[in-house]
Amino acid sequence: MKDILLFAGLMVLPSSVSRQQHAATAVIPSDPRLRRLEEFFAKRDCPLRTAAADFLIAADQNALDWRLLPSISIIESSGGKDYRKNNVFGWDSCREGFSSVRAGIHFVAAQLSQAKQYRDKTLEMKLRTYNPNPDYPLKVKAVMRALAPNPAAKLAPQAN
Repeated sequence: MKDILLFAGLMVLPSSVSRQQHAATAVIPSDPRLRRLEEFFAKRDCPLRTAAADFLIAADQNALDWRLLPSISIIESSGGKDYRKNNVFGWDSCREGFSSVRAGIHFVAAQLSQAKQYRDKTLEMKLRTYNPNPDYPLKVKAVMRALAPNPAAKLAPQAN
């Protein structure tokens, strides 16, 4: 019986560890994306401004468009104004909770990059899987364009 419990415990461990995992990667303060994201959230009075670096780190670690997670957070929680259980993404219809907003950012990024239902899908397909509402991809992509029209372009400060 102990062997079964030990095996079961080892099977559960990787998912709980990965949910809380945060690599030591840092965003360079001069990264123009950081300034753009902070300004974007500040202009909308979004509490998630303080998490801007976490959004970028999670996106870079998971090969996601850096605008995706902040845009989903704008649609789902108004940029951290209205959420529960540290879930600013409405992940799992808000049934899922996280130990911190930061943990949620990294968990959702990993899911959108690596989970079977999202892996190897286009942005459009990921968004349709994330939320089957036909307008959802349009809403998220509109926020992404408002954040930066081109994810790879050199970014200047946002105009008012």
